Formats: sequence, C-alpha cells, structure tokens
Amino acid sequence: MAHKITLIPGDGIGPEVTQATVRILEATGVKFEWETFMAGAEAFEKYHEYIPKELTESIERTHVGLKGPVTTPIGGGFASINVALRQKFELYANFRPIRNLPHIPTRYPDVDLIIVRENTESLYSGLEHEVVPGVVESLKIITEKASTRIARFAFEYARKNNRKKIHAIHKANIMKLSDGLFLRCARAVAKDYPEITYGEHIVDNTCMQLVMNPYQYDMLVMENLYGDIISDLCAAFVGGLGFVPSANLGDHCAIFEAVHGSAPDIAGKNLANPTAILRSSLLMLRHLGEYDAALKIRNALENVYRTRDKLTRDVGGKAGTSEFADFIIEAMESGSGAQATESSHA
Repeated sequence: MAHKITLIPGDGIGPEVTQATVRILEATGVKFEWETFMAGAEAFEKYHEYIPKELTESIERTHVGLKGPVTTPIGGGFASINVALRQKFELYANFRPIRNLPHIPTRYPDVDLIIVRENTESLYSGLEHEVVPGVVESLKIITEKASTRIARFAFEYARKNNRKKIHAIHKANIMKLSDGLFLRCARAVAKDYPEITYGEHIVDNTCMQLVMNPYQYDMLVMENLYGDIISDLCAAFVGGLGFVPSANLGDHCAIFEAVHGSAPDIAGKNLANPTAILRSSLLMLRHLGEYDAALKIRNALENVYRTRDKLTRDVGGKAGTSEFADFIIEAMESGSGAQATESSHA
C-alpha cells in the first residue's frame, strides 16, 4: 500500500532539491503517492492565496507533508508560510536532531543533540499592533496547555529513545510570568520521568555554553523564539542549515521540511545541495514506520559524503543536484542492507 504524501516543492532551489529527494525515496522500493501543490508568492499568482485551499485539503487527507524552502519576505509582504502551516495544523513540536556528516569540517565532531521547540505560540503568535505612531507592541503568549504539551513530547521522546538528559531553556529571570509558567510546566512533567536528568539554563547562557562545549547537552526543550535561534546556532556545529533536518509534528499531521533559504541566485542551475530535505525525509520515513528504508538512505548518504568528488560544490565536490541523487541511489543499491531501529535519527 502506497503512502500518500503532500509535496510542497517551494520556490528558488526548492523544486530541484525536492525532486532529487523524491527520486531517492522512490529508489528504496517504498511506494508513494504524491499530491503536489505550490505555496507562497507563486501560489498567490495562480490561486490568489498564499496557502491554497487545495493544499490544506491535501494535508487533511494525507496527514503528512514534505516541504521545500519557501521565501518569506522581510519586514513586509505575506506572513511566513512555515508559521501559518504550523498554526493551521497544530504542529506544536518542532524536532531538530543535530548530527555530523562525514567529510564536513567543523569545530565539533560527533555532535548528537536534539532541539525540541514549541511551535505554536510565544512571539510567533504574530499579535502586533501600533500603539501610537513610532511605538509598536508585540505580544508574547505562553500557555499552560502548550508548555505542558511540548515538555511531555520531549520527555516521551527521551524515554522511548534512551536519551538521558533534558534542559529547559528560558529567560524567567526577566520574563517571570511567561517563562516562569513555561518552567513550572516543564518541572511538573519532569517529575513523571525520574530516570531522565532535568536541568534549566537561561537562554543567553545556553548560547555561550553551547559554543564552549555542546557535548554537555543531550536534549533541549524551549519556547518558540528561543528554539528558532538556538536550532540555527546548533546547525553551525555540523556545517550549517544545509545539513540539518526538521520535523513539525502534531497529534494528527506532520510536515517535514528543509529550513534553509530558497537561494534564488542558484535556482535552476543544478547546483543546490539536497541534503537538508533528504535528511528531513528520513524523519518522515520513520514517522511512517519505514525504518529500514530510512537507515538504507542514511547509510548511503554517509557513504557518499566520504567521497569528495560525489558531493555538491558547496562542500568541495563536483556533482550537481541530480548527480548527487544518482550517487545516493547507487550507494543504496550496493549497500549492506543493515536493519534499522526506531530510535535512529537523521
């Protein structure tokens, strides 16, 4: 039986990297039925909607989406498509594993971090207004429901996947009510998981501690804005946003996406590196229960990254987007076929 997936290619390099990823996914032998829709400026030109009704209806049917990068205007224009989709489908948990690939030179080898970010509220609620000319107010919303839910998600994942330690990241020394509520909820949940070490760090100190020694952390759980910033910081440990996966998870739907930009300057030139969306698709495969296929691709990806000439130009190779996908498929076909486990991640 085929998995029905809503595919959102995005814009810029999005169509190229998503197409490469689709080819690799289909080469595993897993059956897919793709429902493809555009979003953002291109969708507006055709449908007069940035998120067409047909797209949301598709996700309501399939419950799973794979999404390429969509350009978000800065300081004006339409609202973030990413934020809108997360709020529309109550995708309350942003899950980002941070793990090195071979051959990517970094200051920190063998990083293994997981960032869990609350995805639906805080300053990302978008509640802003002009009080008087020259004065703008932006409201930060923190609720007991959302804070408890994201803490429970993090601790449940830790228990099921043998993670040993969770830090709640906050600024409760200044925002005593909002971040204070987030911490009270995290503490209450932590009591139900005595086998997991629980700690709390202030967000600015966390940034310093991460740069000094990322190995002191295992999992980090936090509200929306802090998660956006810290997940990008941690991506630098493994080479940048072009190498990290992202999953937006809710009780009924999930969207897996590349979180890097749309890079319009190289769009259509067969230069883009599809690694981020490919690793996001591995999270999607595990979400679908296709653990063997996920491990097959992961092993192939790591084998390809050990050979410089098979890599794209951004990491010193010579391959184009499509050639890189070909090398992954070749590596899968010649691989050992190791068995996967549910706990493995991208």
